[in-house]
Amino acid sequence: MMTTSLATVAVIGSGTMGAGIAEVAAPPGIRCVFLILTLRL
Repeated sequence: MMTTSLATVAVIGSGTMGAGIAEVAAPPGIRCVFLILTLRL
């Protein structure tokens, strides 16, 4: 859980607010996909 929270904070902190909000609202499985896509951007 803590790792997921840190990852979400990192995404939001990167400035990608849209992706960050989407991750918070998305289920854990989709959250991983968003993380990968965000890191590729």
